Amino acid sequence: MCGIVGYIGPKPCVPVIMEGLARLEYRGYDSAGIAVAGGGHPLQLRRAPGKLRNLADILAKDPVHGTYGIGHTRWATHGRPTEENAHPHRDGTGTLVVVHNGIVENYLQLKNALIAKGHKFSSETDTEIIAHVIQDELELAAQTLSSRPERSGVERPAAPPATAAADSNSAETVLTAPSSLPLEEAVRRAVARLTGAFAIGVLSANEPDKLVAARMGPPAVLGIGDGEFFLASDVPGILHHTRLIHFLQDGEVATLTTSGITLTDFAGNPRTLHPQRITWDPIQAEKAGYKHFMLKEINEQPRAVRDTTLGRVSLDSGRIFLPDMRITPEEFKAATGITIAACGTSWHAGLAGKFMIERLARLPVDVDYASEYRYRDPIPDATGLGLLITQSGETADTIAAQHELIAKGSKTLAICNVVGSAVTRLAAGVITTNAGPEIGVASTKAFTAQLTALFTLALYLAQVRGTITFEHSLYLVNELSKIPAKLEEVLRTVDDQCHELAKSFSNARDFLFLGRGIHYPIALEGALKLKEISYIHAEGYPAGEMKHGPNALIDESLPVVCIATQDPNDPSSVLKYEKTLSNIQEVTARSGRVIAIAIEGDTHIGQLVEHVIHIPQTHELLLPILEVVPLQLLAYHIAVRRGCDVDQPRNLAKSVTVE
Repeated sequence: MCGIVGYIGPKPCVPVIMEGLARLEYRGYDSAGIAVAGGGHPLQLRRAPGKLRNLADILAKDPVHGTYGIGHTRWATHGRPTEENAHPHRDGTGTLVVVHNGIVENYLQLKNALIAKGHKFSSETDTEIIAHVIQDELELAAQTLSSRPERSGVERPAAPPATAAADSNSAETVLTAPSSLPLEEAVRRAVARLTGAFAIGVLSANEPDKLVAARMGPPAVLGIGDGEFFLASDVPGILHHTRLIHFLQDGEVATLTTSGITLTDFAGNPRTLHPQRITWDPIQAEKAGYKHFMLKEINEQPRAVRDTTLGRVSLDSGRIFLPDMRITPEEFKAATGITIAACGTSWHAGLAGKFMIERLARLPVDVDYASEYRYRDPIPDATGLGLLITQSGETADTIAAQHELIAKGSKTLAICNVVGSAVTRLAAGVITTNAGPEIGVASTKAFTAQLTALFTLALYLAQVRGTITFEHSLYLVNELSKIPAKLEEVLRTVDDQCHELAKSFSNARDFLFLGRGIHYPIALEGALKLKEISYIHAEGYPAGEMKHGPNALIDESLPVVCIATQDPNDPSSVLKYEKTLSNIQEVTARSGRVIAIAIEGDTHIGQLVEHVIHIPQTHELLLPILEVVPLQLLAYHIAVRRGCDVDQPRNLAKSVTVE
């Protein structure tokens, strides 16, 4: 969940690293730092608490120079956001630095053992321990070398000269005799002593023109350029320099030098690079004139939905094609159920997907929080399927749930926005959402793309299992094809209305969101968006449960957002709509202030509530894709009006790569 960028090549590295960190600041933004060397310059370190601009200010006043280096933006897991706790962290000699994404679970045991050896620590972090463990491995190797008896007639080579390393934050200079152990081997030995999750970048002043990276859990990618090489925690950090990317896998160590990249496993066995060409346009990761990434990504949803269906849907036959499947139609037919595991917004998508799959494919679906799944001792079912939903494909809790599902004998599918990510590599089938890079921490276009992917999966399962007619399948595919244009209509017509509503409701202390059936997950998502970026307490609730407790909360100060849409061609949808109107009347009878989401042409609801936002009509199972857009815009405009940092809300990170 932190941003990492490393560079080695012929150019000054500071602009490359700082530009990459700016593109990854959505992953962590409570402190930042950079370490640079090469080109005749010693190891130099600069760090700052707060956002990346604070580090940029320090570099403007006290610049550093070099041709290789690593930088980091942090999202705190250990220690307060201070300069001392910012990355990169040094070893005891001051000649070696480490950046780290993840958590070292046994850091206290390691720290105590190192203190007993005389190591001194200056931060509250687990990352500093990694630097000292690498130092320890180098010193152990040096001791072993110096203690070997000389063989008769063989002259021992002269010891390498001591190296002077200046601490950029003090006048102290530390002398250290470098070990003959290569840095990459010291890293391999060090990571064998760590438990937990980590993606690290390491450089040493004693081994110029070399960066070493290792991964176990959190994501790390390598970039291959023209005579230059890159390390990053996510693709957007280096996409402006190269599209040739190798996704570092768990248990791999990469050594980047000016002549290329060498890859091994943790035991030192050679591994082969498998670069992939990334098709994202780098411009997709820019604001493109929008005030915030979140607003840009809200407006990109028509394209995200369109691209997610591209090549998978036949408007002529109504058939669904899912090419990236290693699960056979026979296995889908024999499946006894599906377990969906996801976190946050993706969990809400999974809840909506449950309604889609059960209704169309008549297959039972359980939806679990990925963070809870493996702790509830799930019942094994080798004939069941697992479905993981994740934007990044690197969410630690989701990966853990996937491992648990596989261990129980289930084959797993993945709905994911990042090709080559950890979840997709483990899955027997993948549906990529093709939403492009999503920079705003609060997910928007990834969510609607996930809903689209779930609908296509539900329709595919229905076709394979024979639970849908050709005519109905063709009708649903045509309805799906109209969604991008209807999303464009929603964006054109409701943005100004949400902007005006924000003026009336931005000072509210609490919000309640209500929905029935498949609309309940959208109520949950609307509440999550509001609390994530505006810091207003908000709660999503099933509309039918109001009389069982939440009615006690309603008074004239409580805004209540009711999803009161319907598909007039679906009797069950009309019934849910009528029941929701009764719930609305319960709210207004208690002086609650209602904002309703309703279908175009619904004039009746306007007689009951204070504010109505209309969206186009579509099939019941596709309504959630349209309903969520006004809720995203309402949250956005309220947050902006409250002066909140929309793209980087406090205490949150985009990709949660620790449990």
